Amino acid sequence: MPSGATTGDRRRLERSALSAFVPVLAMLPFTLLALFVIWLPIGLLTSFDFAWLVIAFAATGPLLFVRPFQIVVLTPVLGARQPTSDEEHAIAPLWNEVVAAAGLRSDHFVVRILPSDELNAFACGGHLVVVTSFAVEELTTPELQGVLAHEVSHHLGLHTIAITIGHWLSLPVVALARIGVFFENVAIAAGRAFGRGSTLAGLLASAAAATIRLLSWIFTAAIRASTALANIVGHQSEFDADQRAVRLGFGRELARALRRVLASGGSTRPIGWRARIASSHPPARTRVARIEALLRHPAREL
Repeated sequence: MPSGATTGDRRRLERSALSAFVPVLAMLPFTLLALFVIWLPIGLLTSFDFAWLVIAFAATGPLLFVRPFQIVVLTPVLGARQPTSDEEHAIAPLWNEVVAAAGLRSDHFVVRILPSDELNAFACGGHLVVVTSFAVEELTTPELQGVLAHEVSHHLGLHTIAITIGHWLSLPVVALARIGVFFENVAIAAGRAFGRGSTLAGLLASAAAATIRLLSWIFTAAIRASTALANIVGHQSEFDADQRAVRLGFGRELARALRRVLASGGSTRPIGWRARIASSHPPARTRVARIEALLRHPAREL
């Protein structure tokens, strides 16, 4: 938090950080249920206790926030790479100004490049800021600095921590939902194959398919509910990151970058597997209007 931040700023941003964990709390019981279902065959065949599975799952999650792990593992998973010398030359001075304004060391976060022809950027985990190659090439120096300030603001607001934890908790839920769909299709196919020769076999296959469909629906509904909550919270997280960027002194630069998005007909939505949180990004036009209002009235909270 910059030294000039008011008590109201701190309280508002603390509320924003807490609200970002609402989808995480909503997903938690379904994660435990999914882990229990995964453990059932293991527990029946071995003496392995369910508590150890939960402990192992919880212990591996924090690796996503370890800086070396993010650099070595998460970066290639995202399809990102290190900046080239030209990209480093363009980003480094802007980056140093942004983190200095935030009161942080320049090596606290890591900037990576995502090869893409989309005008985009996003923050991930606890240390990564990813910018598309197109954004580095096409944005002007002030616009690129505004984008970097916005993404750092997501880290400062703890938004990326909640999102990363949410994705981690959803892994067993998503896995069981997909497994459920697979076995449902198997049961339906079996019913069609054997149901012609035996009414009983057809009824059993149909009952199995219905049961599997119900179980799969439970986990699918959990994912949808958590995503809906994340989208609602995500709108405010975007506005809060914009407001923090204004407080850091990069509001005009960010507004110019968003106008570029509007002019290009693009979006600030995430790419690929981040499509789940795509709708959490409010329209760029709305964000520009709010930023301009903050620039005119710095003491105002939106």
